[in-house]
Amino acid sequence: MVQQEKNMDTSLWIVFLTGLTAGGLSCMAIQGGLLTSSLASQIETHVQVTRKKKKNTKINLPLAQPIALFLIAKLVVYTLFGVLLGVLGSVFDLTPQMRAGLQIAIAIFMLGNAMRLLNVHPIFRYFNIEPPPAMRRWIRRKAKGQETWFSPLFLGALTVFIPCGVTQTMMALAVSTGSPLQGGMIMFAFTLGASPLFFLLTYLATKLGALMEKYFVRFVALALVIFTFLSLDSGLNILGFPYTISRLTNASRVNANTIPRIDDRTNFPSVSVNATPEVSSDVVVYANNDGYYPYESLATAGVPVTLRLKTNNTISCSRSFIIPSLNIKALLDATGEKLIEIPPQKAGTTLAYSCSMGMYTGVIKFQ
Repeated sequence: MVQQEKNMDTSLWIVFLTGLTAGGLSCMAIQGGLLTSSLASQIETHVQVTRKKKKNTKINLPLAQPIALFLIAKLVVYTLFGVLLGVLGSVFDLTPQMRAGLQIAIAIFMLGNAMRLLNVHPIFRYFNIEPPPAMRRWIRRKAKGQETWFSPLFLGALTVFIPCGVTQTMMALAVSTGSPLQGGMIMFAFTLGASPLFFLLTYLATKLGALMEKYFVRFVALALVIFTFLSLDSGLNILGFPYTISRLTNASRVNANTIPRIDDRTNFPSVSVNATPEVSSDVVVYANNDGYYPYESLATAGVPVTLRLKTNNTISCSRSFIIPSLNIKALLDATGEKLIEIPPQKAGTTLAYSCSMGMYTGVIKFQ
């Protein structure tokens, strides 16, 4: 029993360090837009008030509080979700289609927020998340100006529906414990570890905009537009859509004159990639921290195909593998090999796959 508790303590430290490193960057990429959205309304109001005072008054935003509220809400919700995962297993697992729908909906929300900040049309004012009118009036009576807590808390809690790939790995670990206490502790340790880098990146990015003062609101709107395209691109990748920015970028690697050796991009030693892949019923794909290699694989049409997914000290989203059109999902071990059986496909078929976050992609073409 003592040894089991010692192993659990060690595992929690590993989970915390994973959040502190890969988790912070991975979560920022997929959830940063929600945090920027939660800041947008407060930034707009603060800038307008500041400009009404004096022209030479510098913009001094209270950034730490809303960012902290966002991360606290995220920490609480993920911890509770970890408890539920420990009790009920994978009941709360979202399908790729549901996750893609959320990503696209969030992209629309962020774009609407950007258009509201730029005063494109009055209709975009509906994209501003606020408490219900009755609650807002009550808050104003009790403490004027304190209603700004609602948006970051709400959107911070919403991140539980769009976990990044590394977070999904931790969720799977929480499920495997079969214990509500251990499941909650795992999600708490990981989310706590991911918070410092998440906070720092958001704070510095927003401060950078504050230095521009005159163009501050435009800076925030531009950030939202960028996050919009990232979220939309990820959602379309999860659905297996063939023409996305990331897929076209990855495809350009196939047409390069020289293709680097695998060991230049992965943890796998002395494995080379052929410029012209061979057609085979046994396909090997390397899942590395920065994506899948090779991007394009050729498989034999009309026969069952075995897909071998290999990992070596991989901790990124690439471990959470999906083939949307076949409804195939697999969580890869950090180091090892996972076999996936693909049913016979017609010649000319292209199967698009990605990580469950939609960040890393690849294709299998059948000939």
